[in-house]
Amino acid sequence: MSNHSFTHVTGTAAPMLAANIDTDVIMPKQFLKGIDRNGLEQGLFHDVRFLPSGQPDPAFVLNMPPWQSACFLVVGPNFGCGSSREHAVWGLKQRGIRALIGSSFAGIFYDNCQRNGVLLISLEVATVQRIGEIVGQPQTAEISIDLNEQTILLHDGEVVPFQIDTLRKTALLLGLDAIGSTLQRSDEIRAFERDHLAANPWLS
Repeated sequence: MSNHSFTHVTGTAAPMLAANIDTDVIMPKQFLKGIDRNGLEQGLFHDVRFLPSGQPDPAFVLNMPPWQSACFLVVGPNFGCGSSREHAVWGLKQRGIRALIGSSFAGIFYDNCQRNGVLLISLEVATVQRIGEIVGQPQTAEISIDLNEQTILLHDGEVVPFQIDTLRKTALLLGLDAIGSTLQRSDEIRAFERDHLAANPWLS
């Protein structure tokens, strides 16, 4: 079971529209040494979020007051490319990021987000760019995402629909990770095991 389900979430969205932001930028390698997930929020975007002095870089969007509490990111194409480190998604979750809106995501990163309860919304490049420009203004940065209805509600009342795989949608609505999704079908699994062993008794 993931920490919490995703149904209808309202919050600030931060624009991060550069292309090919990879997992080494999202979670630099020096934060992969721990044996647990503690402290990964500090590592999130560390090398671009902080100055060499260790002070927050005021030019980085998540350090700017309008977007410091952002729970959504509007991202550029091929977000999450690079290595397969799941720590990148864990860091996003610890930071409170509930969903990413973009045009394309790296495959392994996409799967890691699904397993950890982070919603990924794929839209046309022009639509993502337009949403990024809208949330890039502090007065229009708040949006609402309704997963059940599969819609994004922008500040001016515009509704942007999106598509999502049914299995991924159900898992997010119920707050299920990969194990939780599998356990939803435990009766079917046990029935298969019983029937399979009955037909092949030498396996027991």
